[in-house]
Amino acid sequence: MKLNQIRDNRGSRKAPKRLGRGIGSGLGKTSGRGGKGQTARSGVALNGFEGGQTPIYRRLPKRGFTNVFRLRYQELNLGKLQWAIDEKMIDAGSTIDAASLVKAGVLRREFDGLRILGGGAEDLKAKVNLVVHGITEVAKAAIEKAGGKVTVVETKRERVEADKAAKKARQEKRKAKDAKKGGAKPAAPAA
Repeated sequence: MKLNQIRDNRGSRKAPKRLGRGIGSGLGKTSGRGGKGQTARSGVALNGFEGGQTPIYRRLPKRGFTNVFRLRYQELNLGKLQWAIDEKMIDAGSTIDAASLVKAGVLRREFDGLRILGGGAEDLKAKVNLVVHGITEVAKAAIEKAGGKVTVVETKRERVEADKAAKKARQEKRKAKDAKKGGAKPAAPAA
């Protein structure tokens, strides 16, 4: 084989369409776009238009909703955690939480908390002390088997629910106190 004999595989390079190069090409004058009209112009995007037929996004019913209060957890498999320890990215002796994993470069960001999953549970050998927002049964068993410890802290939603309950309890207490003192506050005089 010589340099002048090297060729690409047959069909790997395709000649571009040469538009507007005469009648004989079949793509002359209007370059295959027909005559005038919206689709003959550049920058046309008739996405979802089906020629006047009711488009599919209107034929199908609406379904579900987007929960604006949804919490997004950062998930981490035990296999990746062991890999990070083996690579000396994190110290197994220290307490490991979402912030320390982000700082070490194992995770990119914390989101609303850290969940540990059981993928690679058989690979876990390090004795680790984790502070997480959620953990699977398989992962918890593997960590405890390796001599580690897991602390599950409350999520933002649990904190909010606890705050609501505390607020409601305070309101009930105040109502009871007002009722005991002399009934409800007098209503404002009618205008």
